[in-house]
Amino acid sequence: MERVTESGAAPPALGIGMVGYAFMGAAHSQGWRTAGRVFDLPLRPVLAAVAGRDADAVRAAARRHGWAAAETDWRALIARDDVQLVDICTPGDSHAEIAIAALEAGKHVLCEKPLANSVAEAEAMTAAAEAAAARGRIAMVGFNYRRVPALAYARGLVAEGRLGALRHVRVTYLQDWLVDPDFPLTWRLEREHAGSGALGDLGAHAVDLAQYLAGEPLVGVSALTETFVRERPLLAGAAAGLSAGLSAGPAGGTRGRVTVDDAALFTGRLASGALASFEATRMAAGRKNALRLEVNGERGSLAFDLERLNELSFHDHTEPAVTAGFRRVLVTEPGHPYLEGWWPPGHALGYEHTFAHQARDLVHAVATGTAPAPSFADGLQVQRVLAAVEESARNAAVYTPVLPSLPVSPVSR
Repeated sequence: MERVTESGAAPPALGIGMVGYAFMGAAHSQGWRTAGRVFDLPLRPVLAAVAGRDADAVRAAARRHGWAAAETDWRALIARDDVQLVDICTPGDSHAEIAIAALEAGKHVLCEKPLANSVAEAEAMTAAAEAAAARGRIAMVGFNYRRVPALAYARGLVAEGRLGALRHVRVTYLQDWLVDPDFPLTWRLEREHAGSGALGDLGAHAVDLAQYLAGEPLVGVSALTETFVRERPLLAGAAAGLSAGLSAGPAGGTRGRVTVDDAALFTGRLASGALASFEATRMAAGRKNALRLEVNGERGSLAFDLERLNELSFHDHTEPAVTAGFRRVLVTEPGHPYLEGWWPPGHALGYEHTFAHQARDLVHAVATGTAPAPSFADGLQVQRVLAAVEESARNAAVYTPVLPSLPVSPVSR
């Protein structure tokens, strides 16, 4: 079923080509399939083609997720006339090459986080995005948690001054899928493919959310990182995603070296002088996807837990002490961000909805020619923070500036 315009015609098509089809590919496919069925969009996302190296696997993914065609070469996908927007869901080592080629070919681009595996790659991608913007092409990085309604609402409270001057931002992102020392050596544990470990995988989200909510960049950090399990079983077959490859079995019992961090712990300072703290780990037994944050200001505080993502805790410190305290705000009202397209109040949303919201915002940016958020420049800013964290950790946690500081783009709504 397609949304139609007031004249009764379907909106013009926007052909989507996606590179990569594993965990993030499935999530992005869900977002593209859903956005036009929930929101009134000026363009109609069409799942034109998906690309992957394994011909049988990519054809199966195309059937499963609703893509009209499958390609085994991302260059062929970019060259297709029915693809106007390229969505990159591959490991970080290929982001720069694919994104720059797509932008130079005149395509719009959505690229999963972190933007790249290095500052140099992120700088090249940002330069390509700026050149493409002059030709009317849009480039956005996929920090989907900005699209959780409760977090978009939280950003609005901070922007309205409800918390006053900020004092503290603290973010923890805890998972446990690497606790088992016999979990195999997937690409996420190899620096040449992933760039970093928990730092880039989870810490990138934490850094982006801290800067997004505060509306200002981090300017310096002091950090520790650690790899607790330094060797893991090699796989007989290819591995992808968080757990894929487990069924493939080890390659003759041999083990390979883990070349990324298992955990990162760091403090930071925001441009205003507010203090920030971060913890990112995939070794926290019992924590499945525990992204938690709190922001404290002179006039109030807010707190959020991704595992209860329809709720925001808000404290108004200007109220009389006898009645003041954290209140639970159920973010499911039609007036809350993104909720106009969904269910009656009290009917909860989930993780997958953030990708429909991401698609919604990007389609509007493409249709109106407005700069998207988060931009590649925002992705570069996050990459600079991650690089400063690694430098600080290499130098016994010495305070390391993040330069240059760049403004953080809000989501246009």
